[in-house]
Amino acid sequence: MSKKKRQPQGFKVKPSQPEADTSALVTAEVAVSQSDDATADLALSDNPAVDQYDIPPWEHSLVDVEPLPVSERELTSLMRDWRRGRATKTIRQVLADGYVAVFAAVLVIAMLGGGIYQAQAAAAHCDSNACTVGRTLLPWMAMSAAFCFTALAARVFGPVVASAAEGFWLMAAPIRRGRLLWRRMVGMILAVLAIAAAFGALLAALTGYAGADIARWAVAVGCGAAGLTALAAMEQTWSRSWLITVVQWLLGVAAVGVIYIIIAVSAGWLSLDTPMIPSASAVMWVAVAGGVLLLACGAVALSRLGLIHRARLVSGGSLVSGMQGAAFALDFGLMRDILVERDSARRGQVRPMRGRGKGLNALVWREAQRLWRYPKRILLVVISAFVPYAVAALGFHAFNPFISSLVLLVGFVPMLGSMRIMTRTKGLARTLPMSNPQIRRAMATVPAIFALLWAIACTPAFWGMSAPHYTSLTQAFLTSLLTAVAGLLAAIRWVSAKSANYSIPMMQTGFGALPPGLILNLIRGFDVAILITGPLLLGWPWWVSGIIAVIVAAVLSGFYSMEEMQAMQEQVNKDKAASGGGGGLGGLLSGAKPAAPATKQKIAPPRGYSGPRTIK
Repeated sequence: MSKKKRQPQGFKVKPSQPEADTSALVTAEVAVSQSDDATADLALSDNPAVDQYDIPPWEHSLVDVEPLPVSERELTSLMRDWRRGRATKTIRQVLADGYVAVFAAVLVIAMLGGGIYQAQAAAAHCDSNACTVGRTLLPWMAMSAAFCFTALAARVFGPVVASAAEGFWLMAAPIRRGRLLWRRMVGMILAVLAIAAAFGALLAALTGYAGADIARWAVAVGCGAAGLTALAAMEQTWSRSWLITVVQWLLGVAAVGVIYIIIAVSAGWLSLDTPMIPSASAVMWVAVAGGVLLLACGAVALSRLGLIHRARLVSGGSLVSGMQGAAFALDFGLMRDILVERDSARRGQVRPMRGRGKGLNALVWREAQRLWRYPKRILLVVISAFVPYAVAALGFHAFNPFISSLVLLVGFVPMLGSMRIMTRTKGLARTLPMSNPQIRRAMATVPAIFALLWAIACTPAFWGMSAPHYTSLTQAFLTSLLTAVAGLLAAIRWVSAKSANYSIPMMQTGFGALPPGLILNLIRGFDVAILITGPLLLGWPWWVSGIIAVIVAAVLSGFYSMEEMQAMQEQVNKDKAASGGGGGLGGLLSGAKPAAPATKQKIAPPRGYSGPRTIK
């Protein structure tokens, strides 16, 4: 069977001409490339090697083509059509299907309304100097903390970002980049303005201010946060972040300073009259400063948007996409891992340190070295020591254990990074000659020491700075200790919780099928804090919370691992199936064949061995 000779694609061979030499064809092509159109046609017609093929003449030149101007507005509208044209549902349809989310939103709004009503009622009975000072300065502290968080988020994410696909083909094209980015910058500033204004209004309402003062606080917090976002955008055009970092630390120090003033006035360490405190009308100066910063920095940033490096845009976009994926799975631990990885990549390297000790002592010493190398992890725990004093100064002494344990939950999570790695990476834990409870106990030793120091430092807050709230100082210390234990165990629950398993049967909800563990990710850590501090809120004896804390610690130690028990049960079932259905009458009735007896291996005697020696 003969095969047809494959011809070059796009050319037709003349049957009357013989096969031509390839070198002659290459020579003809070189002659064509070096001549004009007329000479090329002549060379193609005279060369016998070229006459074999019907080669169409090239009549176009990419060099002579004039580039057409690109309209950024049309390009943006085309991208919008691509994205929206392939959507199967609108936002209205999604919200209509999510009746569970609507019910949850109504429930949250009702709870906030009840809290605002109680706050307004409590403000009417706030007649002491300490209570008035605390309720007046608390919004200033919260506003400084909100500004600090806004500066931090703007510095980490952008605020102007682009996805990896856009950075690959769109930002590398010869277009005016500022025409594409100004909408994103303006949209981000407006979103920050709206969210910060809502937070300011809610904060003023919970503190007990009237309607006009609530509007002032909303405008001040919104304009201030928008101005900081514009400042971060301006700094992004110069590819620097030191200015916004300095502003972030100054705002954080201001927030901590306001907390100290509230505690000092409540404890009687500082005498501060009410006329000396800035009123709600003075917050309008913050709004004016934020507005000026917004206009000035926003104008500069808009004029320099085309100078932002593509790598900086894509870096922020990749971070946003990773955070969106983690938020879709409701895995807040993964969101923190992404931020930690980003910060570690920015630092680049660290100085290696030699460890000490053996066994579990080596792991404990390593955790101490990690804190010495990166002491910023202790900052949140140190700041959380002011929270019980501030809560007691505001008069919410009954809710002090619950609120303080939630703040400790946030503070202890950065200190338990090694435990999260060991629980997520089981192969790494198997390389250590220790059991899982021993590893977790070693990883939690250093945070437990800080929890004990926190309990000692916060005992006066639970005892009462102006009037004692407990019958003895020992009971106050035990309450403080149980609060610290609740925060530590809640953080351990947060870092050691498993991610959602999508291989198990799904649960039907208003948003579709979801794995059962996905909803539990929202309340992990908080459930432990409520479980331990709940009896204290109800006025039960302290030993009830102590027993619950011991049980929770035993469960979180990893000694009772449901996954390991299931794996052992599966292995036992496989062994039974391999041995013939498990033996016994069940195996005989089922018709399974009995397992073959194991044969012993015979070992040859050594050389020169002639048998056992007999004694005469």
